[in-house]
Amino acid sequence: MKRKIKLLALFLAACMAMHAQDFTTYFEDATLRLDYIFGGGTSMQRIYVDALHRLPRWYGRRQRLAEVPRKGDGQILMRSHRDGKIIYRHSFSSLFQEWLATAEARHTQKSFENVFLVPYPRDTVDITVTLTDYRDQVMTTMTHQVCPADILISAKGERNITPFLTLQQAADTAHCIHIAYVAEGYTEAELPLFIDDCRTAMEALFSHEPFKSMRDRFHIVAVQSPSADSGVSDPRNGLWRNTALGSHFDTFYSKRYLTTLHLKRLHDVLAGIPYEHIIVLANTEHYGGGGIYNSYNLSYTRGSRFRPVVVHEFGHSFGGLADEYPYGNDDPHYFSDVEPWEPNLTTLYDFNSKWADMVPADTPIPTPLSQDSTVILRRVGVFEGGGYLERGVYRPVQDCRMRTNEVPEFCPVCQRALRRLIEFYTQ
Repeated sequence: MKRKIKLLALFLAACMAMHAQDFTTYFEDATLRLDYIFGGGTSMQRIYVDALHRLPRWYGRRQRLAEVPRKGDGQILMRSHRDGKIIYRHSFSSLFQEWLATAEARHTQKSFENVFLVPYPRDTVDITVTLTDYRDQVMTTMTHQVCPADILISAKGERNITPFLTLQQAADTAHCIHIAYVAEGYTEAELPLFIDDCRTAMEALFSHEPFKSMRDRFHIVAVQSPSADSGVSDPRNGLWRNTALGSHFDTFYSKRYLTTLHLKRLHDVLAGIPYEHIIVLANTEHYGGGGIYNSYNLSYTRGSRFRPVVVHEFGHSFGGLADEYPYGNDDPHYFSDVEPWEPNLTTLYDFNSKWADMVPADTPIPTPLSQDSTVILRRVGVFEGGGYLERGVYRPVQDCRMRTNEVPEFCPVCQRALRRLIEFYTQ
């Protein structure tokens, strides 16, 4: 038995060494920041390169470089120009793609900033960006070449770095997940309040599994970006404020949807700071927030539901988890002949790829609701209603942190999905 354990340890060590060598073969310990413009409307979509930047260090994964843990609504593929080998892959979602599902997109064309971080290549690479629609069909794709010695790749993060405070250091900073909290709507005098809010948000996150038991895999900083005005913009009430990130409520005319469209400004604030995943804290009493997978999440802070909201939105931005509540059946994002990429929803089109292995054999599908509160928290089934739809989309349990603020935890399916994601980034 001891010999088997030793051999397994040697195999794992060899795998880690191979992955590390693969990284250093193709990449420097630096970041290539890709600024894009996604533009168009329902009838036509385009991707444009806006700018390229070099950041001093790389804080993302150094293993499993050609894999993605979630499919997302878009992907970035980096190939070696010399031999065509895929050397890095990244998945994401975007506000542009959300906006395309609105009525406005049918008669108007708009542009949206998007920023992505990839490891800095040692040699020339070909980068392909692809956007897919809700039926998993390619909407548009664009390939461009990047030469790392290009003199027009500007350096950022070498000076004038935004002040930041390390709130938690990971046990292994070479294999961890870097999170940056960013201040929005806090004046210089209110930054101590921001630090308190960061600590509140951090403890709220680590009170939930699997974050609680895997806490030492996270490195967390608080980025003290001051705003000229206190609070954030509230267009519905005619309030426009001068803030660090220019965030506002009423995104897509939805009252509670709080986002920023200024992603270049956001990443400029973060340049030179250890970060990969972003949580923006907004100094406002107005309830709301938003989370976009592998982009950022934003949460209000001055209310009783701050803790559940900031955790819920991190479920979106980090975990790629979908909302499990319904709004109605207008403008559906999910269809019967396509299985959602989000791990906590199914249309039953390919349920075996989801949580079928976690459903007891005698459980009816769809699963009827229970009135027993103890059963509600632990019973895994296939409950109809989720992804903003009342019919045709199914969630794992009756209630979960991805459905309501009142539930104290993520359901077993969401927990497993989050645990697998943390392991993907850190092992």
